[in-house]
Amino acid sequence: MGKTLFAKVWDSHAVRTLGNGQTQFLIDTHLVHEVTSPQAFGMLRDLGLKVAYPHRTFATVDHIVPTDVQTEPFADPLAAEMIKALRQNAEEFGVTYFDLSSGKQGIVHVVGPEQGITQPGTTIACGDSHTATHGAFGAIAFGIGTTQVRDVLATQTMALSPMKVRRINVNGKLRAGVYAKDVILHIIRLLGANGGIGFAYEYGGNIFDEMTMEERMTVCNMSIEGGARCGYVNPDEKTFEYLKGRNYSPKGAEWDAAVAQWRAVASDADAVYDDVIEIKAEDIPPTVTWGVSPDQAIAVTENVPAPEDAKTDAQRTSITEALTYMKLPAGKPIKGTKVDVAFIGSCTNGRLSDFREVAKFIKGKKVSPSVKAIAVPGSQIVDVLARQEGLDKVFTEAGFEWRGAGCSMCLAMNPDKLIGDQLCASSSNRNFKGRQGSPTGRTVLMSPVMVAAAAIEGTVADAREVFGL
Repeated sequence: MGKTLFAKVWDSHAVRTLGNGQTQFLIDTHLVHEVTSPQAFGMLRDLGLKVAYPHRTFATVDHIVPTDVQTEPFADPLAAEMIKALRQNAEEFGVTYFDLSSGKQGIVHVVGPEQGITQPGTTIACGDSHTATHGAFGAIAFGIGTTQVRDVLATQTMALSPMKVRRINVNGKLRAGVYAKDVILHIIRLLGANGGIGFAYEYGGNIFDEMTMEERMTVCNMSIEGGARCGYVNPDEKTFEYLKGRNYSPKGAEWDAAVAQWRAVASDADAVYDDVIEIKAEDIPPTVTWGVSPDQAIAVTENVPAPEDAKTDAQRTSITEALTYMKLPAGKPIKGTKVDVAFIGSCTNGRLSDFREVAKFIKGKKVSPSVKAIAVPGSQIVDVLARQEGLDKVFTEAGFEWRGAGCSMCLAMNPDKLIGDQLCASSSNRNFKGRQGSPTGRTVLMSPVMVAAAAIEGTVADAREVFGL
């Protein structure tokens, strides 16, 4: 009987079974940022411990970094203290740190892949819920809490409960104007925000085979929004081509040996799954969220749900709560909803290919005067490459602000925040209440091209109509 990639990685990284039934699990790579690490490093000091394998830990600053003025000291004293603490911790404990002055800084889930740190068949942990992003490379990657950050720093292991594996096949041909973001939003809509609890998601089918690595990263990034602990795509030639020549990728004979190992870790053709879901690519529309959970999503051509359409009392309550917060009329089209802010960026959609795709359509067009539009590269390297191609000029000429690298308005632990009940068309990953910095701010998730369409129209719009797709 064949094995899944997940089973192969689990078996090769299981150290022992603990008394509570959990597995002590080896972590190959530990990614660290400034928000969840200070307390963990502080606990090491209190216990008189060192980082067990500092060469396996990589740090960057992303959450609190302002994206407009990035010179230090930052205007926010808390942000200044947090970056100071990370810098000191990295130096004291001997871990690699991609500082603002390095030219390699950025969102941790953008930096890892572009440096070649993220590799197939490895285990990756980070004190950030969207660590599943790295699963695009056939890694088993998941977010952890601060005490687990401490555990990994001190022992390079952590306690983990076994998971089931769900294979999600998407086959067929995507319609015009449908992107990787629409695919994952559609999956979450179908399976629910809690549908993946207890599962690792394996994404398969010709649609994922055909996706670029950056598109796969977008899908894996939001696995956690569907309740899964991690999500991955089996490594293939695209994976190897992406990694070849990157800073931390194997070189020479080691490269050939690594590729052979990476091929072998992929799920076997006769692998057995705990569950299999089949989705037709043709059924996936340009998708937007309307509520306060990523599974509260509809096609851009659909109407917002009405409480009376709910099948259960719990659904009725959920719809009513979401509509009240979002200030959307029940049963009315989502298209045409006024937009105040447009945000393109985040670890979901802040990569070079995202900006390239949007630039193709916004050239010669103008952002609506009623919309504040910002474009935020996911890393300093993305910023440099985009500027070399003149993408920043395309965006600024269209009326976007082109910012420095950082998490920005994804979670607004920096100056990029919504004001009052502003509604933001966002390419990020969460539409929770208050997620973008204002306790009454509203978020509508969509693909970067859909965000661009909303920015130009001043309302939630169908990019196919705006750009003639």
